[in-house]
Amino acid sequence: MPMDLGNGARRPPSPEQALEEFINKLRGRFPGGCGFLIAIVGLLMWLATGYYQVNPSEAGVVLRFGKAVYTTEPGPHFHIPWPVETVITVPIMAVLKEEVGFRTISVGPPARYRNVVEEARMLTSDGNIVDLDFIIQYRIKDPIAYLFKIRNPTETLRDCAESAMREVVGRSTINSALTEGRLDIQVRAQELLQQMLDGYGSGLQVTTVKLQDVKPPEPVQDAFKDVINAEQDKERLINEAQGFANDILPKARGVAAESLNEAEAYAESVVKKALGEAGRFDLLYDAYVTAPDVTRKRLYLETMEQILPGIDKIIISDSISQKILPYLPLDRKASIGKGGDSK
Repeated sequence: MPMDLGNGARRPPSPEQALEEFINKLRGRFPGGCGFLIAIVGLLMWLATGYYQVNPSEAGVVLRFGKAVYTTEPGPHFHIPWPVETVITVPIMAVLKEEVGFRTISVGPPARYRNVVEEARMLTSDGNIVDLDFIIQYRIKDPIAYLFKIRNPTETLRDCAESAMREVVGRSTINSALTEGRLDIQVRAQELLQQMLDGYGSGLQVTTVKLQDVKPPEPVQDAFKDVINAEQDKERLINEAQGFANDILPKARGVAAESLNEAEAYAESVVKKALGEAGRFDLLYDAYVTAPDVTRKRLYLETMEQILPGIDKIIISDSISQKILPYLPLDRKASIGKGGDSK
């Protein structure tokens, strides 16, 4: 029967066992002196054991007297039969998985798991304890190193993953581990784990480190929920206040800018008007000094032009004022009595 080496690697049946089984069958069929025939058939069987098949997702490692000499690609191959050479096939294309902090009892559905507290419980940088379950997905990149560099690759991988995760979590706060820092923890743990495996020459390539469950220890979970709810309420109130400020402040700035612009415009208007009046007065003064009578008359006429168009008036010369009856504007009196305006 083939021997299982773990993680899909397997070793073909021993040629000695196959030959012994075949000889026993021949003895049952040829009870007489068939030694030569048995020897020939045995030799053929021994040579036939050198044939082996490597599956598409595997690589074959050929051992010569127990030492790895070369690897073979998928397809049919031949090697010197045992005890000179043997072959071990390794699933180099398969993505393998290891669990840390828990173990899958049954895939279900529903799936059932068993917690491994001694692996999952870790200490954060702010002195809090957190239970952290995660998985590692990996593949075999160097089959020779995987088979012969370390004694137990699976156990080594799990120990290194636990050590790397403890170091990364030990540099993070509990709030970061429980909320937005999960992705950063995964990335840093994967990088550190790969460095450790490369240092050991394990021949493994880590493809994914994924957190499955991050939670505080069960005795303090209710307290942590209260803290998280309080943090969420705090963030909500801060966001509401920020939204109110973002709504009020632009309006206030707009009103202030409008008032400032109006004040600046009014100030500029008043100043320019005052400068214009001062300039006009200077010009009038110069004209008055040059021709007082003409200037005085011109000012009088200009003033009358501004006043007279706005009033009702009747002009009577002195020569005829004694020949007519006095003028009494009764219609104007009536309008004044009713609240009308009179000039």
